[in-house]
Amino acid sequence: MEHMREFRNFIAGRFERAASSEEISVRNPATGEVIATLPATSGAEALSAAAAARRMQPAWRALPAIARGDALRRLADALTARAGEIGAALAAESGKSLDDATGEVTYGVELLRYHAEWARRIEGEVIESDNPDETLMLRREPIGVVACLIPFNYPIYTLVRKIAPALIAGNAVLVRPSNNTPLSALVFAEAVQAAGLPEGLVSILAMNHDTARALCTHPAVGMITLTGSVAAGQAVLDYCKENIAKPSLELGGKTPVIVEPDADIDAVAAMIVAAKTNHSGQVCTSPERLYVHEAVHDRLLARLKEAFAARTFGDRAEDAARMGPLVSDAARQRVHAMVERARAAGARVEVGGFLPEGAGFFYPPTLLSDCRQDMEIVREEVFGPVLAVLRYAAFEEALALANDHQYGLSAVLFTESYRKAMRAAAAVEAGELYINRLPADPYQGFHAGWKKSGLGGDDGKHGMLEFTQTRLVVFKH
Repeated sequence: MEHMREFRNFIAGRFERAASSEEISVRNPATGEVIATLPATSGAEALSAAAAARRMQPAWRALPAIARGDALRRLADALTARAGEIGAALAAESGKSLDDATGEVTYGVELLRYHAEWARRIEGEVIESDNPDETLMLRREPIGVVACLIPFNYPIYTLVRKIAPALIAGNAVLVRPSNNTPLSALVFAEAVQAAGLPEGLVSILAMNHDTARALCTHPAVGMITLTGSVAAGQAVLDYCKENIAKPSLELGGKTPVIVEPDADIDAVAAMIVAAKTNHSGQVCTSPERLYVHEAVHDRLLARLKEAFAARTFGDRAEDAARMGPLVSDAARQRVHAMVERARAAGARVEVGGFLPEGAGFFYPPTLLSDCRQDMEIVREEVFGPVLAVLRYAAFEEALALANDHQYGLSAVLFTESYRKAMRAAAAVEAGELYINRLPADPYQGFHAGWKKSGLGGDDGKHGMLEFTQTRLVVFKH
């Protein structure tokens, strides 16, 4: 990425020069260095973008859905042409390797093409009436203007995950990227412009929290979709009260992994370490609680200890095989404080658990044993490369422990018993259950959380329908 290039907010289809003196500084988390500064969107600019979205949306809605699908395919082509540039920006601001960052853009292209295919598949219903000579028709209609609040961990994939179904359903979108990773989103906006989407249909705006509130509570906004923390979700619910806007929230997770005695321990260890150190554990569905049957506990713990100790970390721009940094020093300090409190509460630090010297926001892969269900490290989301291990004696006990939690985003079970697999499928309190593999969020599925993990959801048919509302037409004939 060109060092310290100028970045502008994408307001109503145009890259506007700064109207605000407030700046957002973006750091490379692998070095701690500021790599770019950009103007924070002013309140007036945000409201202008919302007004433009409201003006443009009726014409977009009136297009045949197949025409909207064609526009998404043009956007996919424009993204493909800029994948390298977007990937470079994403790698620099997130600490990902260039290959991983570029791959995220490519995956976003696949997701755009997937949602473009809904053009001919958005359906209503015909319902039998109680009265003769009368038909009930249930239509699916767009909501209008959707505010999309994007997290730092997968800023391009999540952006596409929200705007693609919103656009195919006939909505206009207002995007607020994370202030940690806004650069890739603003390069993404160049693809939006190149694809020829109508001016005003999409705006991508970096801003502070006060401006975000003003944007989300603008009268035009009928839906707010967020991927973020529980605290951020609670703030969005507060925003929604202003217009009785529809919320769609994917919030925290604390994925439990249950390992039964018949599991392939070597394969389980390899999968867990790969998933736990992917993007330094900054993944909503990353395994955080490992429940291991007492018959295989010591063997699996030994495998994990060896693998965690062998996992190196550092700047992935220099060595892509390493585990990268956390997003900020504040995140690193928070993770370490949780590990220290776990240690004080009686957990054993098998590997890691220290603040590395040198530049960057790195934290080592950390394995904790002798954990208890009542510990903070088991009860609260870490969002870092830390794994808490607990032992259990019976399968029903493990299920109860997995369900004894405020979160319910995803869960994992390793077993060769179809009876136990089906028991978990019927009993686990989570929006997703993965059997003999780690979470991957297939985009044709439905990624939705239970409990404090969210409302609504993303992906697949049901994720697309989140961006619609129904109209019942009672037709006397």
